[in-house]
Amino acid sequence: MSQAITGHEGLLRSWRQKSVVSPEKLSNYDLIVRCQEGSKPDRAAFAELLNRYQSHVERILYHLAPDWQDRADLAQEVWIRVYRNIKRLNEPVKFRGWLSRIATNLFYDELRKRKRVSHPISLDAPRRVDDGEIEWDIVSDYPSPDDNLATREFYDRLKVAIADLPEAFRTTIVLREIEGLAYEEIAEMTGVSLGTVKSRIARARGKLQTVLQKYID
Repeated sequence: MSQAITGHEGLLRSWRQKSVVSPEKLSNYDLIVRCQEGSKPDRAAFAELLNRYQSHVERILYHLAPDWQDRADLAQEVWIRVYRNIKRLNEPVKFRGWLSRIATNLFYDELRKRKRVSHPISLDAPRRVDDGEIEWDIVSDYPSPDDNLATREFYDRLKVAIADLPEAFRTTIVLREIEGLAYEEIAEMTGVSLGTVKSRIARARGKLQTVLQKYID
């Protein structure tokens, strides 16, 4: 009997220790699990989750809609959807990809509502750093801006060329070349096969290369 009591006391002590751990000290995985417990996400845990991933959401929306003045409103809506649906995420380890998919889907939902031609990617927009601004480069098969891609004309044409890509191609190329996601992550986010992802990226690159051939040469 004494051993049973000791065992229960140990469990209670372990539970109390777990319950008092602040969200800031939890791993991302444990933080998400805590948000999934109870009837509603734990407020402190969810606030910490937002704090850790807010920049990720803002980066995605920035690259998709750099000229939209209401990106902050879109980011807020992303987190509303996360709050409402986080219990549906079966694999907490895949939270980042799931979050990216919510942000991307929200953008295209809004884009369809606006029913206007959009230029969702601004490749000549500066990226802010602590000591000022720097121009950012796309990691791709193209020559670097230090070679022959640094002219204003090229960047303007590249921006238009990407905006003119079919929606599925544009989304895929943004996630791969700008967000730097793996093919497998993109497949999961967009709900298509790995082969389709690779095909879309290859075709998108081919279309861009055709349009920009004179600059590459």
